[in-house]
Amino acid sequence: MTDDDLLRYSRHLLLDEIGIEGQQRLLDASALVIGAGGLGSPVALYLASAGVGRITLVDHDTVSLTNLQRQIAHDMASLDRPKVESAAARMAALNPAVQVRTLARKADAALLDAEVPRADVVIDCSDNFATRHLVNAACVRHGRPLVSGAAIGFDGQVSVYRAHGTHPCYACLFPPESGFEDVACATMGVFAPLVGIIGSLQAAEALKLLAGVGEPLAGRLLMLDGRRMQWSEIAVQRDPDCPVCGA
Repeated sequence: MTDDDLLRYSRHLLLDEIGIEGQQRLLDASALVIGAGGLGSPVALYLASAGVGRITLVDHDTVSLTNLQRQIAHDMASLDRPKVESAAARMAALNPAVQVRTLARKADAALLDAEVPRADVVIDCSDNFATRHLVNAACVRHGRPLVSGAAIGFDGQVSVYRAHGTHPCYACLFPPESGFEDVACATMGVFAPLVGIIGSLQAAEALKLLAGVGEPLAGRLLMLDGRRMQWSEIAVQRDPDCPVCGA
């Protein structure tokens, strides 16, 4: 760790739970972020500012004017630019020492099977059930922890899926065959700060996992009612008949 690192990350180093060893683990770590929109923006910026050494961003979309109400990694100068490139530029401005790879592609099964094994943690910031299930299945196959978040309207949720021992995977809670209907921001709307709140929580959970501190949200689904700013939590059990992680 250089003198500049000691200064840049000094507020982490002052935390007994992180200190020099925990910060070094962040510097040595690799994270895969699926989605560079509302949730992915705060995730990407906080991972970069915290010094996660290698970050891969995956998103096939480009920046539009409707994104700027909530997707804080982008600005007017980014319009029509790939979101991964726009976000990477903001990350480099925050912390040029972080290595950022950009993949302007959809997160399909082939891409995930190539990228998930390279990551120490996967953060799912996508906006549809099909992608979430693909990401979850890849994390189960390759034994990688998954930090998953969702936000629509005034409601948000976040959890960590580790899929070993008694811990559930995403499909234990949201079975692929259950027929959950996707609700898009374009039709339902979303409260701008909500994605910042949920995305920041995803970043916090990812950093905790990488630094080896605290207790992750594994086996717990944290939910936010943004109308009343009221949090609730439910325990999630592993489903022994889960088609993804069950025996």
